[in-house]
Amino acid sequence: MSSSAPAVRLRGVTKVFDTARGPLRAVDDVTLDIAAGEIFGIIGYSGAGKSTLVRLVNALEEVTSGDVVVGGRTISGLRESQLREVRAGIGMNFQHFNLLSSRTVAGNVAYPLEVAGWPRARRAARVAELLEFVGLTDKARQYPSQLSGGQKQRVGIARALATNPQILLADEATSALDPETTQDVLDLLKRVNAELGVTIVVITHEMEVVKYTCDRVAVMEAGKVVEHGDVYSVFADPQHPATRRFVASSLRDRPSPAALERLRRRHPGRIVTVGVREDGGSSGELTRALREHPVEGSVVYGGITEIAERPYGSLTLELTGSEEEIAAFIADLSRSTSVLDLGTAEAPRQDPDAVGPRASGTSADDGAARDGADDGASGVRDAAANEALLLGKGGFGAALAAVFGRRRKW
Repeated sequence: MSSSAPAVRLRGVTKVFDTARGPLRAVDDVTLDIAAGEIFGIIGYSGAGKSTLVRLVNALEEVTSGDVVVGGRTISGLRESQLREVRAGIGMNFQHFNLLSSRTVAGNVAYPLEVAGWPRARRAARVAELLEFVGLTDKARQYPSQLSGGQKQRVGIARALATNPQILLADEATSALDPETTQDVLDLLKRVNAELGVTIVVITHEMEVVKYTCDRVAVMEAGKVVEHGDVYSVFADPQHPATRRFVASSLRDRPSPAALERLRRRHPGRIVTVGVREDGGSSGELTRALREHPVEGSVVYGGITEIAERPYGSLTLELTGSEEEIAAFIADLSRSTSVLDLGTAEAPRQDPDAVGPRASGTSADDGAARDGADDGASGVRDAAANEALLLGKGGFGAALAAVFGRRRKW
């Protein structure tokens, strides 16, 4: 990542739309820096203001107040002719591809070069270079209707890169794609960043996209940036309720209230959820605590995934032993990792950050997201994150060996 001036600097940026119901503050006093050479994620549920924010970066929308600085140049208040110069250095990739149906793949990639006045021979060389980069050389003469969704998105990325932009804005670029194709497109975006040095701003409602792709992330809600920082720090230790909802609804590593109620019916012991993090040796500490305390532990729920290539998740255990022994175990383990005591069937406690229907005797889906989740489009799902395991005793030894590095009789 570059140590130079930020590629994008936002200072007190606000955007207000006039609507039939009155003024709508879509972006509310946002101050943010996006470093040159990084992949930066902006995440939020529908209506959070993330797409409006990115349209302020390339001046497709005019700010109501505040300053937008791109490449060291303040673009707020520039004339349209001046903005065209700025936009030449900003590529845009869209959710629904926005390809010209009457043009071939090569013609779509060439279009911004034609607008920019590149001569024919130079255009042809650049198009060939880009189609090779995105793996579509053999599709040059085909039309968008003949392509798959992933191929269309690759054309869109090639077109966005045509004029050698320093910044690429990817607005929900994968939400119309299936998980496997999404993975391919995200890998391509990472190549664009690593090999071409392009700063990428990823706008998405899918945490999986951010945790796989981005260096840093900003979480938006109601037009505000409510939390930002490096991806692992923000998602492994979320401070704002919106961020905690993203983590819980994406990872499914903690039981919903309804699932917790069922767990208590099947497992009469004390239910606790233990955080697993890269730092602090939490996995090893759990193994040690179970070895040193006269407490039996069985994993009954959990999931481990990677965020920025570092492990993160939680395991929910049933503990059996005396009240004093369990209390000592929890106190010991709490010194090195997060431990949430969910109680027993006789004395239940709730997880304040659980996502899903509250315990009510209904059979609603354990994984349902809270209010505000939008269209449910598929994102990246790595194998570990998909495994929200609801297991009884004895079914998790091999997986724990991978997590903890050693076996224990469960």
